[in-house]
Amino acid sequence: MRLTGPMRAVAVLLMVGLVWLLVNNFFGGESVHVLSFLGGSSEQPTPGEPRPRKYKCGLSAPCPPKHLAFRLVSGAANVIAPKVCLEDQMIMSSVKNNVGRGLNIALVNGVTGDLLEARTFDMWAGDVTELLKFLRPLHEGTLVFVASFDDAATKMNDESRRLFEELGSTAVKELAFRDSWVFVGAKGIENKSPFEQVCFYYSFPDGLVQGWTSLTPRAEFFHCESQGATH
Repeated sequence: MRLTGPMRAVAVLLMVGLVWLLVNNFFGGESVHVLSFLGGSSEQPTPGEPRPRKYKCGLSAPCPPKHLAFRLVSGAANVIAPKVCLEDQMIMSSVKNNVGRGLNIALVNGVTGDLLEARTFDMWAGDVTELLKFLRPLHEGTLVFVASFDDAATKMNDESRRLFEELGSTAVKELAFRDSWVFVGAKGIENKSPFEQVCFYYSFPDGLVQGWTSLTPRAEFFHCESQGATH
């Protein structure tokens, strides 16, 4: 069926409008609202509030010179994996395929900020002696980043808890089945680490304990760590 005169005019207008929009988008011109081009309202949408600026690892403010930006997030139940970010680089995550059930630990040179090693220790069905062999020979000034996933405490013994306490942890002595834990410590630290958070499994609301889903609270900590500091 052939188009009548009015219908042909409308079709031409639509085609011209679409071509104009494509040219504008490709060549960086001002975007033209379709309704405005076709004779409707020329009012543009009110721009939203400017988004707050984010810095390394999503921090809300930049770190001072000679400080390392970091963010640790524990796993949620046995569903959502933990993440460890250092200097805007994700050093442990499910995307990197280097996290797992138990304790996810990254060792970092406290002076240069370089990643030395990242490993996972299964604290439900694994062998705690592997964790002990990993922690015992740490060198002075090594930073230790820890993020739990699922269960971090079942296989812990007195020595493993003591080693974490020597790294500056205060929560590890109370850590129990399926608690969510994040911690940053250092070999040779003189005081207790301020970089630690734990969400105790037994303190979750009854509904969450019964279902224990990804809605379970996650432990999270983000801050700036002074390079070379062990005080």
